[in-house]
Amino acid sequence: MLTISNLLRLGSTLRQRPLHTSIVRLKRRKTAEEKKSPRIIEYSPKKLQPANGAASSADVWRHMSVAQLASTLKRPLDDVQEAMLYVRGADNIEANAKLEDLKIIQDIAKKLGAKTRVVAAPETTAEDEHKERDVSPRPPATPEQLEPRPPVVTVMGHVDHGKTTLLDSLRGADVAAGEAGGITQHIGAFTVTLENGERVTFLDTPGHAAFSAMRARGAVATDIIVLVVAAEDGVMAQTREVIQLAKEAQVPIIVALNKIDKPEANIEKSKRELAQMGLTLEEHGGDVQVIPISALKGTNLPLLAEAVSTQATLMGLKADPTGLVEGIVIESKTDPRRGKLSTAIVSRGTLRKGSVLLSGLAHAKVRGLFDHNGQPLTEAAPGMPVEILGWRELPLAGELILEVETEKKAHAVLKHREHQAQLEKIESSSDEIRKKDEEHQAKYRAEHEARRLAGRFRMRGGQRVKQVDENDGMPRVSVIIKGDVHGSVEAILDVLETYNSNERCRLDIVHYGVGNELSSKLPPVEVEEQLGEANVLQNFFINEGRKEIPVAGCRCTKGVLKKSQRFRLVRDGEVVYDGALESMRHLKNEVDTIKKDVECGLRFKDVKVLPEAGDTLQCYTTHMEAQQTDWDPGF
Repeated sequence: MLTISNLLRLGSTLRQRPLHTSIVRLKRRKTAEEKKSPRIIEYSPKKLQPANGAASSADVWRHMSVAQLASTLKRPLDDVQEAMLYVRGADNIEANAKLEDLKIIQDIAKKLGAKTRVVAAPETTAEDEHKERDVSPRPPATPEQLEPRPPVVTVMGHVDHGKTTLLDSLRGADVAAGEAGGITQHIGAFTVTLENGERVTFLDTPGHAAFSAMRARGAVATDIIVLVVAAEDGVMAQTREVIQLAKEAQVPIIVALNKIDKPEANIEKSKRELAQMGLTLEEHGGDVQVIPISALKGTNLPLLAEAVSTQATLMGLKADPTGLVEGIVIESKTDPRRGKLSTAIVSRGTLRKGSVLLSGLAHAKVRGLFDHNGQPLTEAAPGMPVEILGWRELPLAGELILEVETEKKAHAVLKHREHQAQLEKIESSSDEIRKKDEEHQAKYRAEHEARRLAGRFRMRGGQRVKQVDENDGMPRVSVIIKGDVHGSVEAILDVLETYNSNERCRLDIVHYGVGNELSSKLPPVEVEEQLGEANVLQNFFINEGRKEIPVAGCRCTKGVLKKSQRFRLVRDGEVVYDGALESMRHLKNEVDTIKKDVECGLRFKDVKVLPEAGDTLQCYTTHMEAQQTDWDPGF
């Protein structure tokens, strides 16, 4: 019978001996046979490692290339590039592109189902390092990336055939008077908006014989050549040179037959001479347009602009405005105030402030961009000329400009290029040393043979002959060439290379480079600038304490009178007073300036000066101005 006391005892027993239903506690007793059998120790099996290593971690590091990432992930390059399309920030998928952000690298690996482990960058040999650190232009862009760009038109021709006057007429400016002797000495690059609204980039190259290297650079960087030929002169020496350059560069030519307004102009004769040079004119079934113009009077200039526009439309000029910048150096110079500058034309990408550029052995971090008028620019698109500020070294004219991602990359490329240049220099020096050694050996053998023939006794006796250097006694001229821009120095060097009389007088070029001109060495001079002029109408006195102070009553007849500037009192052609004013008043009010046809009272600092009616009063200021040499080099 179940009573309350029995229930209480049962509850106490349950609390003291808890029940366990775990599988571990429900052990089966071993049988007698099992107890007699030897004891077997069993170990839990280890986790199986995947045979193909898919779950193993891949080593990654900062600044690794896309190709290196594909190699460490053991995946094809196409797979990695396809995965990069779905990763934010992985814009450049080229094989040699550097991945700077570790997060982007890990995201790419994650897209491919791989785990990563960050390690230090592996050490590379010097040969591999130099091989990877040079840069080159990008592969051609796809048609979808191309956008229309303005054409680059180079104006060429013989000296004094009117190239600069033509460009002035096109852009509505007058710069020809500022050139020495009317001769263009530098390449000018600027953009002109035609009447139809289209933009055209013009290059103005020199026509003088000394500047053939500049014309060659202009032909390479251009899309269209406008050949200016004077109708009264016809085809000249530089005209033939330009035609040859255009044929070599395969650049279309448009002939501008200039100066047709002159009485001695002979259009048909000039056309015949052009045809004799191998140009097939349109009127003879060819593709070379001939536009008769007068650059001075503006005759037929719209027809020339239309011909340029039509030719550019037929060529379908386009460029890729995205990605790293590519361009070409047109000219370079050193400015005394702004430092090293270069004029360049962008051929691909969009140049902006802060870009890191490379050009040969020079590099720059762009600090400023300016147009041909000196106005600052925010960016420069393809086909646009721009002046670049920020070069650490002066780039050479004609060199290619390439943009890199960082300054660290630029320094690595420069190190590689300097190494290559040094190797080339060593190789060329070795050839020169070998050549000189051969000449020395030949000379030694000849002298040795002469001594042998002369006999041994003759060499031992008699006076010893003094060895004279073959160059001793020869007149020589040592030259140092300095120019304001690289192109001018290059032109002078080309002229000096034609010297062929070293056996009579040696010409030694001690040094050449780009720097200030001779005029910068001259001390500045004080220059006077006239501001205004006044006539003294009468002289009167005012009382200041117990003193009578003379005051000149004047009327301003020219310009403006400024109280802060200097004044000169002239009487009968002689200077009576030259100094400052104490007071300038108009209607009893103290003023700072007096304009033309306004009367005033002027009081000099020197109270002993007594102005008289009829005197002339000149107001002027002075400033320091740089001197210019009167030397005319002839070009």
